[in-house]
Amino acid sequence: MKVTAVESSTLATIAYDKTRELLQLEFNSRARYQYIGVPATVHQALLGAPSKGGYFNHAIRGKFPYSRICNGQAEAPEQDHEAVRRR
Repeated sequence: MKVTAVESSTLATIAYDKTRELLQLEFNSRARYQYIGVPATVHQALLGAPSKGGYFNHAIRGKFPYSRICNGQAEAPEQDHEAVRRR
């Protein structure tokens, strides 16, 4: 999985595994989450979005199952996500 550092007030890095449709986001708070079943088009749109946090809130948050990553291990999938500031 290739990790891409991004300039954003919300996100620090974005990583994507096309084969597994797995999107991994690291927030500026250093919290990391994996989102499951994310199409490649959503990943590409996130990378190209002028507001990464805004795109996340609009197109990803609450739309895909996710797990928080702690100590390199994903926890059980959750339904809601921590509040993310809009840019």
